[in-house]
Amino acid sequence: IVESVGEGVTDVKPGDHVLPIFTGECKECRHCKSEESNMCDLLRINTDRGVMLNDGKSRFSINGQPIFHFVGTSTFSEYTVLHVGCLAKINPEAPLDKVCVLSCGISTGLGATLNVAKPKKGSTVAIFGLGAVGLAAAEGARIAGASRIIGVDLNPKRSDEARKFGVTEFVNPKDYNKPVQEVIAEMTGGGVDRSVECTGSIMAMMSAFECVHD
Repeated sequence: IVESVGEGVTDVKPGDHVLPIFTGECKECRHCKSEESNMCDLLRINTDRGVMLNDGKSRFSINGQPIFHFVGTSTFSEYTVLHVGCLAKINPEAPLDKVCVLSCGISTGLGATLNVAKPKKGSTVAIFGLGAVGLAAAEGARIAGASRIIGVDLNPKRSDEARKFGVTEFVNPKDYNKPVQEVIAEMTGGGVDRSVECTGSIMAMMSAFECVHD
Protein backbone atom coordinates (compact mmCIF):
# COMPACT_ATOMS: atom_id res chain seq x y z
CA ILE A 1 0.00 0.00 0.00
CA VAL A 2 1.52 3.33 -1.04
CA GLU A 3 2.32 5.41 2.03
CA SER A 4 3.80 8.46 0.30
CA VAL A 5 5.16 9.52 -3.09
CA GLY A 6 8.19 11.49 -4.18
CA GLU A 7 8.24 14.77 -6.05
CA GLY A 8 6.93 14.47 -9.59
CA VAL A 9 5.26 11.08 -9.10
CA THR A 10 1.76 11.12 -10.60
CA ASP A 11 1.06 7.48 -11.50
CA VAL A 12 0.22 6.47 -7.94
CA LYS A 13 -0.96 8.27 -4.80
CA PRO A 14 -0.98 7.47 -1.08
CA GLY A 15 -3.47 4.71 -0.29
CA ASP A 16 -3.19 2.98 -3.68
CA HIS A 17 -2.75 -0.78 -3.66
CA VAL A 18 0.21 -1.83 -5.78
CA LEU A 19 2.39 -4.80 -6.67
CA PRO A 20 6.18 -4.35 -6.81
CA ILE A 21 7.82 -5.63 -10.00
CA PHE A 22 11.58 -6.06 -10.30
CA THR A 23 11.52 -5.77 -14.08
CA GLY A 24 10.12 -2.24 -14.14
CA GLU A 25 8.72 -0.22 -17.02
CA CYS A 26 9.55 3.37 -17.90
CA LYS A 27 6.79 3.18 -20.57
CA GLU A 28 8.89 5.25 -22.98
CA CYS A 29 11.76 3.09 -24.29
CA ARG A 30 11.56 0.75 -27.31
CA HIS A 31 11.24 -2.33 -25.10
CA CYS A 32 8.34 -0.89 -23.09
CA LYS A 33 6.55 0.03 -26.32
CA SER A 34 7.17 -3.41 -27.85
CA GLU A 35 4.59 -6.19 -27.57
CA GLU A 36 7.35 -8.80 -27.39
CA SER A 37 9.72 -7.51 -24.72
CA ASN A 38 9.55 -5.87 -21.33
CA MET A 39 13.30 -5.55 -20.77
CA CYS A 40 13.10 -1.81 -20.08
CA ASP A 41 16.25 0.15 -20.94
CA LEU A 42 15.93 2.13 -17.71
CA LEU A 43 14.50 -0.32 -15.18
CA ARG A 44 15.43 -3.82 -16.34
CA ILE A 45 16.49 -6.14 -13.53
CA ASN A 46 19.94 -5.16 -12.31
CA THR A 47 21.35 -6.90 -9.25
CA ASP A 48 24.36 -4.57 -9.13
CA ARG A 49 22.63 -1.18 -9.06
CA GLY A 50 21.37 -1.03 -5.46
CA VAL A 51 20.58 2.71 -5.52
CA MET A 52 17.86 5.07 -6.73
CA LEU A 53 18.27 6.23 -10.31
CA ASN A 54 17.75 9.97 -9.92
CA ASP A 55 20.58 10.60 -7.45
CA GLY A 56 22.52 7.33 -7.24
CA LYS A 57 21.93 7.05 -3.49
CA SER A 58 20.32 4.46 -1.24
CA ARG A 59 17.20 5.24 0.80
CA PHE A 60 18.07 2.74 3.53
CA SER A 61 20.69 2.78 6.26
CA ILE A 62 21.57 1.26 9.61
CA ASN A 63 23.87 2.92 12.14
CA GLY A 64 24.79 5.48 9.52
CA GLN A 65 25.86 2.89 6.94
CA PRO A 66 23.92 2.59 3.67
CA ILE A 67 21.97 -0.56 2.87
CA PHE A 68 21.59 -1.13 -0.85
CA HIS A 69 18.31 -1.75 -2.63
CA PHE A 70 17.69 -5.31 -3.84
CA VAL A 71 16.66 -5.73 -7.51
CA GLY A 72 14.86 -2.41 -7.38
CA THR A 73 12.19 -3.56 -4.93
CA SER A 74 13.69 -4.52 -1.54
CA THR A 75 10.59 -6.47 -0.61
CA PHE A 76 12.17 -8.28 2.33
CA SER A 77 11.39 -5.18 4.40
CA GLU A 78 8.03 -4.01 5.78
CA TYR A 79 8.52 -0.58 4.18
CA THR A 80 10.44 0.04 0.99
CA VAL A 81 11.26 2.77 -1.52
CA LEU A 82 11.04 2.07 -5.27
CA HIS A 83 10.99 3.80 -8.62
CA VAL A 84 7.36 4.33 -9.64
CA GLY A 85 8.05 2.27 -12.77
CA CYS A 86 8.54 -0.75 -10.51
CA LEU A 87 4.95 -0.59 -9.28
CA ALA A 88 1.74 -1.86 -10.86
CA LYS A 89 -1.48 -0.40 -9.46
CA ILE A 90 -4.16 -3.00 -8.69
CA ASN A 91 -7.80 -3.07 -7.67
CA PRO A 92 -7.99 -2.27 -3.92
CA GLU A 93 -10.63 -4.99 -3.49
CA ALA A 94 -8.14 -7.70 -4.48
CA PRO A 95 -6.95 -9.60 -1.36
CA LEU A 96 -3.28 -8.74 -0.82
CA ASP A 97 -2.41 -12.17 0.59
CA LYS A 98 -3.53 -13.74 -2.71
CA VAL A 99 -2.38 -11.26 -5.36
CA CYS A 100 1.14 -11.06 -3.92
CA VAL A 101 2.11 -14.04 -6.11
CA LEU A 102 1.12 -12.13 -9.26
CA SER A 103 4.19 -9.89 -9.23
CA CYS A 104 6.66 -12.57 -10.25
CA GLY A 105 5.67 -16.17 -10.81
CA ILE A 106 2.23 -15.80 -12.36
CA SER A 107 2.93 -12.86 -14.67
CA THR A 108 6.20 -14.44 -15.82
CA GLY A 109 4.77 -17.80 -16.85
CA LEU A 110 1.46 -16.49 -18.18
CA GLY A 111 3.12 -13.66 -20.08
CA ALA A 112 5.84 -15.86 -21.60
CA THR A 113 3.19 -18.19 -22.97
CA LEU A 114 0.49 -15.79 -24.12
CA ASN A 115 2.67 -12.87 -25.25
CA VAL A 116 5.82 -14.56 -26.55
CA ALA A 117 5.23 -18.25 -27.36
CA LYS A 118 1.67 -17.50 -28.57
CA PRO A 119 0.50 -21.10 -29.06
CA LYS A 120 -2.32 -21.46 -31.55
CA LYS A 121 -5.63 -23.09 -30.70
CA GLY A 122 -5.33 -26.86 -30.92
CA SER A 123 -1.52 -26.83 -30.70
CA THR A 124 0.74 -28.89 -28.44
CA VAL A 125 2.81 -27.28 -25.69
CA ALA A 126 5.49 -28.65 -23.35
CA ILE A 127 6.09 -26.92 -20.02
CA PHE A 128 9.43 -27.64 -18.30
CA GLY A 129 9.22 -27.09 -14.55
CA LEU A 130 5.91 -26.99 -12.68
CA GLY A 131 6.55 -24.50 -9.92
CA ALA A 132 4.62 -21.23 -9.78
CA VAL A 133 6.04 -20.01 -13.11
CA GLY A 134 5.40 -23.34 -14.84
CA LEU A 135 1.83 -23.61 -13.55
CA ALA A 136 1.14 -20.12 -14.85
CA ALA A 137 2.68 -21.07 -18.20
CA ALA A 138 0.38 -24.09 -18.35
CA GLU A 139 -2.59 -21.87 -17.56
CA GLY A 140 -1.52 -19.58 -20.39
CA ALA A 141 -1.42 -22.53 -22.79
CA ARG A 142 -4.87 -23.60 -21.62
CA ILE A 143 -6.26 -20.09 -22.14
CA ALA A 144 -4.72 -20.05 -25.63
CA GLY A 145 -6.61 -23.24 -26.46
CA ALA A 146 -3.76 -25.75 -26.65
CA SER A 147 -5.04 -29.29 -27.15
CA ARG A 148 -2.17 -31.02 -25.34
CA ILE A 149 -0.14 -29.51 -22.53
CA ILE A 150 2.72 -31.77 -21.45
CA GLY A 151 4.15 -30.92 -18.04
CA VAL A 152 7.73 -31.98 -17.32
CA ASP A 153 9.06 -32.11 -13.76
CA LEU A 154 11.37 -34.26 -11.63
CA ASN A 155 8.91 -34.14 -8.72
CA PRO A 156 6.02 -36.59 -9.23
CA LYS A 157 4.00 -34.85 -6.51
CA ARG A 158 3.48 -31.89 -8.82
CA SER A 159 1.45 -33.89 -11.33
CA ASP A 160 -1.98 -33.56 -9.69
CA GLU A 161 -1.66 -29.83 -9.01
CA ALA A 162 -0.46 -29.21 -12.56
CA ARG A 163 -3.60 -30.78 -14.01
CA LYS A 164 -5.66 -28.11 -12.26
CA PHE A 165 -3.80 -25.56 -14.39
CA GLY A 166 -4.38 -27.26 -17.72
CA VAL A 167 -1.62 -29.88 -17.93
CA THR A 168 -3.03 -32.89 -19.80
CA GLU A 169 -0.01 -35.23 -19.51
CA PHE A 170 2.81 -35.44 -16.99
CA VAL A 171 6.35 -36.62 -17.78
CA ASN A 172 9.05 -37.26 -15.19
CA PRO A 173 12.45 -37.51 -16.96
CA LYS A 174 13.66 -39.90 -14.23
CA ASP A 175 11.13 -42.51 -15.40
CA TYR A 176 12.91 -43.02 -18.72
CA ASN A 177 16.30 -44.27 -19.85
CA LYS A 178 16.38 -41.85 -22.78
CA PRO A 179 16.46 -38.03 -22.99
CA VAL A 180 13.10 -36.49 -22.18
CA GLN A 181 13.06 -34.61 -25.49
CA GLU A 182 13.02 -37.97 -27.28
CA VAL A 183 10.13 -39.12 -25.09
CA ILE A 184 8.14 -36.01 -25.95
CA ALA A 185 8.97 -36.30 -29.65
CA GLU A 186 7.63 -39.86 -29.64
CA MET A 187 4.50 -38.82 -27.75
CA THR A 188 3.72 -36.08 -30.25
CA GLY A 189 4.81 -37.58 -33.55
CA GLY A 190 7.90 -35.49 -34.00
CA GLY A 191 7.74 -32.82 -31.31
CA VAL A 192 5.54 -30.13 -29.81
CA ASP A 193 4.56 -26.82 -31.42
CA ARG A 194 5.81 -24.73 -28.50
CA SER A 195 7.79 -25.32 -25.33
CA VAL A 196 8.22 -23.05 -22.32
CA GLU A 197 11.19 -23.58 -20.00
CA CYS A 198 10.55 -22.55 -16.38
CA THR A 199 13.45 -24.00 -14.38
CA GLY A 200 16.56 -22.01 -15.27
CA SER A 201 18.48 -25.28 -15.77
CA ILE A 202 20.67 -25.29 -18.87
CA MET A 203 19.95 -29.00 -19.38
CA ALA A 204 16.22 -28.30 -19.26
CA MET A 205 16.69 -25.45 -21.73
CA MET A 206 18.39 -27.84 -24.14
CA SER A 207 15.62 -30.40 -23.75
CA ALA A 208 12.95 -27.74 -24.20
CA PHE A 209 14.60 -26.58 -27.41
CA GLU A 210 15.08 -30.06 -28.79
CA CYS A 211 11.53 -31.30 -28.03
CA VAL A 212 10.02 -28.79 -30.48
CA HIS A 213 9.38 -30.20 -33.95
CA ASP A 214 11.44 -29.09 -36.95
